[in-house]
Amino acid sequence: MDYRQRIALDPAIRSGKPCVRGTRITVADVLDYLGGGMTMAEVLEDFPDLTAEDIQACLSFAADRERRLIDVAA
Repeated sequence: MDYRQRIALDPAIRSGKPCVRGTRITVADVLDYLGGGMTMAEVLEDFPDLTAEDIQACLSFAADRERRLIDVAA
């Protein structure tokens, strides 16, 4: 999956934080919910605008960002 199709950065939305396209839900919000112990099903139930693919895109975005940070630090 190419997360770029689902994750958008727009300075006019949530101060330019990466968001799920077409929503104001940030990647960080989704990661916080999952990291806090919510299941994917619970996140989808609480946020009906999200899809399982959106959550996967958030995880892919975070993994890619982490890889880039490691490359810069090396």
